[in-house]
Order: sequence, then structure tokens, then C-alpha cells
Amino acid sequence: MADNYLEKKMEDYHTAQPAKRRVVTLRRLLQHNRSYRGYDANFKVREDQLHRIIEVATLCPSARNQQVLRFRPVLGDEAAKVLKHIRLGGALPELHLPFEGTEPNAFIVICSTVEESKYVDMDLGIVAQSMLLQAVEIGLGGICIGAFDREPVKELLGLSYEPLLVLAIGRPNERIELKECSEGDNLTYYREGGVHYVPKIRVEDLIIK
Repeated sequence: MADNYLEKKMEDYHTAQPAKRRVVTLRRLLQHNRSYRGYDANFKVREDQLHRIIEVATLCPSARNQQVLRFRPVLGDEAAKVLKHIRLGGALPELHLPFEGTEPNAFIVICSTVEESKYVDMDLGIVAQSMLLQAVEIGLGGICIGAFDREPVKELLGLSYEPLLVLAIGRPNERIELKECSEGDNLTYYREGGVHYVPKIRVEDLIIK
């Protein structure tokens, strides 16, 4: 299940007079911004929530200020059709993720108005991360999906631009924990006892001395 932080954020988001909230810091948002592959099927993401997530793109820096990224929100029947063209959990193929009943029901397809380049990819990374942080801030979560069928998705949604990345958005329904490791250790994520573990290299090994 989603941790207490995300559950509390959803309660606050829907309550007219929410209880006193914890201070939301960048570190806390980053800690809870995990790559979720399972979602609460009973929670339906709304169009205004996707719009709020997309809106952060207007605040993000852009290489050469070209602002070439465009965004297609996907909900309802369209989301069910897009779901058939994405793949999750490449390192755990035996699990066939997402599990039945935990599929995402909302997506944001990120496209570019120009041919993909290192500058476009810089913008893509900045914007995707920022959008997922915004999702966490309003009590949701998501994942960046690069493993998807581009041409079928492009045709399905009638896109005039090339799709580069798909973000799945929803209320997370799985537990993810970070595991500190050293440089040279196996960095493949894994699952034990229903918990999804993600190895992260400790800061001491990231700093060039």
C-alpha cells in the first residue's frame, strides 16, 4: 500500500479544512517520488489533476529556451488503450507488472515539436522529474515509461508530434524502499516480501575526490 505520507496528502487535498500539514521539503518530495508500478484501481485521476501536473512545465528551465515539449493528458477509455502499449518492470519480467487490478488509469504523453536531440532530452528529463514531484505534492505518484510502442500510441492519440516519454499517474498502491549500496554493487531493483527495493549508491561514492 502507499505509505502514510501519500495517504495523508490525499486526505488533505480533498478536505476543505485540512489538519495542520507537515512542511513539504524538496528532500521529502524526492524521497516519495519513486517509480510506482502498482496503483489503487478505485482511485480515478481527474483531468484537473493532470492539468496541474502539466502546468509545472511552464516554470521549468529549457535549453536555449526553445520550449519544444508538448503534453497529451490521457484518461478514461484512452488510458485503457494506451495501457496495452506500455511495459513496466523490465528487470522483473517474471512478475508481468503491473499486477492485475493495479494498473494506472491516467497518463501524460510527452512529445517534442522538433527532432529529438541532447537539448530536447535535457528538457525532457527536467520536466518529467518536475511533473512527478508535483504529482507527489498533491498526493499522487507516477513513473517515467520509455518502454512503449511509439507508433501505435502516436496513432491511437492522433498525435502530430513524436512521443518521447509516457508518464503513468495515479495513487500508488505499493511499498518502495531505497537501499544504500556502494559503487560497484548490483544496482538492479528487486522485490522481497511484497516490498520493492531500489539500490542507491551512497553519497560518499558519488563525490569525486
